[in-house]
Amino acid sequence: MLSSVHKIKRLIATVFIVLLSAAILSPPSLAADGKLTGVRGTFFDFIDDPWKHVGDEEASARFYADGLLVMDNGIIKDFGPYSELSSKYPGLEVTSIANRIITPGFVDGHVHFPQTRVLGAYGLQLLPWLEEWIFPEEMKYKDAAYAREGVKHYFDNMLSAGTTTVQDFGNSYKSAVDIFFDEASKRNMRVLCGVSGLDRSAPADYCVAPPQFYSDSKEMIQKWHRKGRNLYAITPRFAYGDSPELMAMCGKLHKEFPDCWVNTHVSENPTETRNAPLEHKCSDYLGCYEKYGLVGPKFTAGHGVWLSDNEIERLHKAGAAISFCPNSNTFLGSGLFRLGAVTDPRKRVRLTFGTDMGGGNSFSMINVLNQAYKVGLCNNTMLDGSVDPRWHDEAQAERNKLNAYRAFYSITLGGAEGLYLEKLIGNFNPGKEADFVALDWNAGPSSMRWHQSLICQKPATKKEAAQLLFGILAVGGDERCVDETWVMGKRLYKKGLTETSAVPGEEQR
Repeated sequence: MLSSVHKIKRLIATVFIVLLSAAILSPPSLAADGKLTGVRGTFFDFIDDPWKHVGDEEASARFYADGLLVMDNGIIKDFGPYSELSSKYPGLEVTSIANRIITPGFVDGHVHFPQTRVLGAYGLQLLPWLEEWIFPEEMKYKDAAYAREGVKHYFDNMLSAGTTTVQDFGNSYKSAVDIFFDEASKRNMRVLCGVSGLDRSAPADYCVAPPQFYSDSKEMIQKWHRKGRNLYAITPRFAYGDSPELMAMCGKLHKEFPDCWVNTHVSENPTETRNAPLEHKCSDYLGCYEKYGLVGPKFTAGHGVWLSDNEIERLHKAGAAISFCPNSNTFLGSGLFRLGAVTDPRKRVRLTFGTDMGGGNSFSMINVLNQAYKVGLCNNTMLDGSVDPRWHDEAQAERNKLNAYRAFYSITLGGAEGLYLEKLIGNFNPGKEADFVALDWNAGPSSMRWHQSLICQKPATKKEAAQLLFGILAVGGDERCVDETWVMGKRLYKKGLTETSAVPGEEQR
C-alpha cells in the first residue's frame, strides 16, 4: 500500500517537473497572454538627439534594411535584424511590409480637435481669426452629436496622417473633452487633453468661470487620467484670455495633481505677446505662467515665436517644452520660430512639433516638417552673415537646418521626450508601446517618383533611407506618403480602405 502511494507521488512529481520544464523551455513565440506577433520590413528610428551630433547626425539613428519587430500584446518585446531574430522566435506570426520605411508613430504636440471643421479658414492674424472663425466653431461642440462626429473625423485624419500620439487643447465644454477621451480610448491611442481654461477675450457663452473650470477639470482628471493610454493636461488656454483668478485655479490643480501635464500657448503673436504680461503684471509672457507655479517638467507652451533669450534659458532650466508649429505660424503671419536658439546645447529646450490644426492648414506631421524646413532655412539666411554681419551666428544658423535626421527625430523620439513620454513611445526599444507608421517613398505627386528614382529604388543603408525620408517631407510633403498606421501592435489604418479600423495582418504584401 505504501509502495503504491510512493509511486503515485513520484509520478505526480515527475509530471510536475516535465510540465515546469516545458513552460520554462517553451519557445518564446508563445506568451502568457497569447501568441506573439511580428512585423518584418525596413525600419528607421532614433536612439539619440541628432542636434547632439552636429556634422554626424547619422550617429543618432538606427536602421535595419531587413528588420523584425516582435510584439507582445501591443508592447515591443524584441527588435533587430531579421536574420538574427527569426530563429529565436519559431512559429512567430509575421506580417511583412515590403517596399516601405517603417518609423515610430508621429507625435503631434499641439493641436485643437474642435477646429476640425474650420481647417483652411481665411487666416487673418491670430486674434481676429479666433473671433471670426474659431470661437464660433468651438462653441458648436456643446452639442454632443456635433462633437462626436467632429472628434471621430479628427482621429480618422490623425491615423491617416501617421499620427499616433496627440497633445490636444480640448474645449471649454467638459462634455466635449469627455467625448474626446472616449473616442481615443476606442482606438487605444496615446493622448493628452484637458478642459480648456478661458474666461476673457472670448464670447461670454464660451467662457467658463474659474470655479467651474476647476471643478470640471478635477472631474475629468479623476475620470480619465492614466485610464488606459489617456493622460490629462491642465490647460490654461493662453494668458491673454485667462484672468488671474483662472490662472490661480490652474496653479491649484497643478499642486493637487502634480502627475498631470500642463499645456498652454506662449508668445505666438506680437499683439498678445505685448498685452498678456500687462494683464498679469509680469515682465514677459513666460512670467505669466511662472507666477502661478505652472512652468516645469511636463509643461508645454505652444509657438514661442517671440520668446526672448532669457525666457528660453528659463524654459531650459525648468525642464519645460516648446511646441514648434510652423504651419500656423506662417498661415496666421505670427512669425518665424527660432529653431537654432532653442537647440543651443548650452540651453537646450525640450521640443515637440505640432500641426496646430486648424491654425495650421494640415493634419499631417510630414507637412509640418516641410514647412519647418523652410522656416529653418529662412532663419539660416538671416544668421549666416549675408543679410547683416551684426547678426552673424554661424553655429545658430547651422542648427536651423532641418535635415532628415533632425526632422524625423523631432516628430518621433524628440516629440516623446518633449512630452516626457520617452519611456513609453518614440522608438523601437523593447518595453515601449508598438506605435508605428509605414511610409511609401513612391507616393505623392509624379515628381516624387522621379526624385526617388534618382536616389535609389530601395534603401540598403542608413544614408539612403535618410535621403528617401527627406524626399518624403520635401516632395511628398503630406499624408499621401502614409501607407499604414499601427497602434499598440494593431493596424488601424491602411491607405485605400474606406475606414480606419483594425485590420488583420496579412502574411505578405
